Amino acid sequence: MIVRPFKALRPKKEFASKVAVKPYDVISSEEAKKIVQQNPYSFYKVTKPEVNFQEQMESSSDEALRAAKKNLQWFIDSKVFFQDRESFYVYKQVAKDHTQIGLVATFSVDEYLNDLIKKHELTRKDKEEERVRHIYHLRAQTGPVFLMYRSSEEIDGFVKSLAHGEPEYDFLDEDGVEQIVYLVQDAEKIEKLKNLFKRVNSFYIADGHHRAAAAVRVAQLLRQESVPFTGEEEYNFLLAVLFPHKDLRIYDYNRVVRDLNGLGEQEFLKMISRSFEIEPSEHKYKPQARHLFGMYLSGRWYTLKVKENLIDETDPVKALDVSILQDNLLKPILGIADPRTDKRIDFIGGIHGLEALEKAVDKKGWAVAFSLYPTSIEELMRVSDDGKIMPPKSTWFEPKLKSGLFVHLI
Repeated sequence: MIVRPFKALRPKKEFASKVAVKPYDVISSEEAKKIVQQNPYSFYKVTKPEVNFQEQMESSSDEALRAAKKNLQWFIDSKVFFQDRESFYVYKQVAKDHTQIGLVATFSVDEYLNDLIKKHELTRKDKEEERVRHIYHLRAQTGPVFLMYRSSEEIDGFVKSLAHGEPEYDFLDEDGVEQIVYLVQDAEKIEKLKNLFKRVNSFYIADGHHRAAAAVRVAQLLRQESVPFTGEEEYNFLLAVLFPHKDLRIYDYNRVVRDLNGLGEQEFLKMISRSFEIEPSEHKYKPQARHLFGMYLSGRWYTLKVKENLIDETDPVKALDVSILQDNLLKPILGIADPRTDKRIDFIGGIHGLEALEKAVDKKGWAVAFSLYPTSIEELMRVSDDGKIMPPKSTWFEPKLKSGLFVHLI
């Protein structure tokens, strides 16, 4: 597999903590606008350009994209950003009980097209198109894709050995996660990294399917405009951070549903009992094993255990807990046929705790909530290796990668 150093456009040390922001798609425009008002260096001015306007504005509108491009140029002209020489970067994130160390690099569009960079999610065309327009108009990839590879003792050890000495960046973000970056500019180390990853058979997208798909589509557009092309142009590579799979942690991704699909509460419970063993719980219930579920309904928690005859371990998708819940409860009982588009269902990342599920039901008008056991990294890779697709919102990776620390100009 190809890992490629690049000339990152990035903030000077003293601006890094002010510039860095969450991925554009995990924060609302309203929240981002408040941050920008308090912090003129926030990179949301580029990644969420609608925040630059008082009135409501579509992020992919021509006016918003002009503002994003103008703001990116402002970061350069104001000497907040500079373009580095060709480098790799080691990116270390330290949360309260978890550390992950990855390699910032650029990756081959052709390996994505040839399914060597493997996917596990479908993209929504509207979200993908929005990011296509953003990358195309700015001629820049402003947020990294989150990739992983099957851990290798030799590769993992070498990358971790580079995370020593004086860091280029080291700051605590708003969530209490320490963000540390080390430069890799030594020619021998760069060459060793490239050669080590040539032995790897494939990479996996952990998070950022829309960013990846959009970068690839822009590359295809620019290839058409640039005939002939050599394949070495910057647009032929996408910006990502690559982690060993053993470093990563997936949180549960829980569900809330707006109503009981016209059912009374007792009728609803009776229908559930056909597919699940159901028991009241005196406490909040966070599943501790696969095929167990929690349910919060009318101020009370229940435990659900799917009946053995409904589990198909031969199919990597059907065996997922998100599939079991969808196929045996959400669709047949609550009428959620397509969770990707149905407005009656929403998703809450497990990092927010079970209290977020209770709040949704008790105070925000949702009828019922379900807590799930997290999808495992191994399950994700098994689905990807089989060329299959997970149900939407199957995984929640944390901590998230920051945007603004590395920009890939194309």
